[in-house]
Amino acid sequence: MDCKVLSIQSHVVRGYVGNKAATFPLQVLGFEVDTVNSVQFSNHTGYAHWKGQVLNAEELHVLYEGLKLNNVNHYDYVLTGYTRDKSFLEMVVDIVQELKHQNPKLVYVCDPVLGDKWNGKASMYVPEDLLPVYRYKVVPVSDIITPNQYEAELLTGRTFSTEKEALEVMDILHAMGPDTVVITSSDLPSPHGSDNLIALGSQIKTNSDGSKVKERIRLEVPKVDAVFVGTGDLFAAMLLAWTHHHPNNLKVACEKTVSAMQHVLQRTITSAKEIAGKGNKPTPAQLELRMVQSKRDIENPGTIIHATVL
Repeated sequence: MDCKVLSIQSHVVRGYVGNKAATFPLQVLGFEVDTVNSVQFSNHTGYAHWKGQVLNAEELHVLYEGLKLNNVNHYDYVLTGYTRDKSFLEMVVDIVQELKHQNPKLVYVCDPVLGDKWNGKASMYVPEDLLPVYRYKVVPVSDIITPNQYEAELLTGRTFSTEKEALEVMDILHAMGPDTVVITSSDLPSPHGSDNLIALGSQIKTNSDGSKVKERIRLEVPKVDAVFVGTGDLFAAMLLAWTHHHPNNLKVACEKTVSAMQHVLQRTITSAKEIAGKGNKPTPAQLELRMVQSKRDIENPGTIIHATVL
């Protein structure tokens, strides 16, 4: 396999978020990855302090023109995550459209990083002027999107509190463009108690006769009692990889993605607690994802989370 990915995400010197969270697992799974940093920070924003730069559209354009001049702008996938600048995001759309024109089979995987819910309160952690760009320009050219519940609600203008309503929101997202929608986390109640969170997936598949069918799945994922940063970036990267290997089986692709995530998170929290010491809460530095240590689980994740077909 010689699949090439253009990954446009944040970069940190210290820790595993953005491109650093996505590149290693993709390389381990056999992909060639070219990275463009939407921001370059000293560390992720879960720390008390950070310093760094935000790339603008002109700087992105210069980098992409360099790739074009050398005729190395040939990709099978584009992966995008955290972005802070509106003009930068609009330039990403232009680049995706050009790459799709060049390769109609190119798959664009978008993690629409907009915000999240903390202790029941929702808030955006990017400028609000990015929302209409995502809604009207980014999502329509996306093939796979991985929003959390709050991001799915922002993009569609619809909230949900039941599985039926969630599936309706996913149908709206499908109608906006992408054939594959995975809501990576939600507040939906789990039949097995509050220690689990619900993720949902929906994929439109085309049969050999041209007819279309939807595959819907639900995953119940054990909660881990810690705040991790970079998990969304890791999720999107591994979903890219496993949908590549299982293009018509969203159930298996999501099971492998989520199972690998659980292996990484369990290794991380176990290590963090050991370093912090008994009775002490692990620090953000101690909770950095144990990515390299999880290489074997990323390569060949033992399936510990099984999806239910809806």
